Amino acid sequence: MLVDSHCHLDFKDFEGELDNVVARAGDAGVGTMVSISTHLSKFDGVKAVAERFNNVWCTVGVHPHQAGEEGVDTPDRLIELAAHPRVVGIGESGLDYFYDRSPRDRQQISFRAHIAAARVTGLPLIVHARDADDDAAAIMREEMEQGAYTAVMHCFSSGRGLAEAALDMGMYISFSGILTFKNAEELREIARDVPEDRILVETDSPFLAPIPNRGKRNEPAFVAHTAAVLADVKGMERDALEAATTNNFFRLFSRAQRPASAD
Repeated sequence: MLVDSHCHLDFKDFEGELDNVVARAGDAGVGTMVSISTHLSKFDGVKAVAERFNNVWCTVGVHPHQAGEEGVDTPDRLIELAAHPRVVGIGESGLDYFYDRSPRDRQQISFRAHIAAARVTGLPLIVHARDADDDAAAIMREEMEQGAYTAVMHCFSSGRGLAEAALDMGMYISFSGILTFKNAEELREIARDVPEDRILVETDSPFLAPIPNRGKRNEPAFVAHTAAVLADVKGMERDALEAATTNNFFRLFSRAQRPASAD
């Protein structure tokens, strides 16, 4: 089976269609999904999706775009909400200097609070980093020196330096539909070199639909296309790639329960 390690099933793009979306994921071999939190103010909606489907889990966190309005200064609220049994991760959080929708100092403060929450709860951190490679790597290293935590670089599209820094810290790298884009040759070269025991796949749906669905609304079923390209890039049989990414997911997201059919 496959795991979509990062999607946003609470978004309005899926409103009224969730049953069909989750069913299509199953038909495509996607046995587990993680719906990712972007606003604390909307966490109840994220949680409700995970409570509704036994193969959907969720996270709690504040996207860097929302750090100005909803960013957290301390990990306390994140730790409190992460006690819910359907929560399997912290985030997404990080730095986004491409859009700069929130002040950079607020992004950094909130990012550190999320790291602290991951450290305290033992849940993995979902890291969003765009056009902020140096600052993201520096903050993650500084925080790692304060105490170990686990993390995944979600929807990775940054440079080799950030990938290597994350791997050196024991983190995982997750690839989205961007990997399938024609102009993503440099990213495919990075993916080729990521160890098999550190790779994950995701959709980041409803965004970034992979080829052959580029331009359409993305959904968890489409992670199969990204997995196929990743298998080709790494010279792996597709069954082996699916097994590796699934095993990696359940090793990292240890609170998530593996479906019986995937044992």
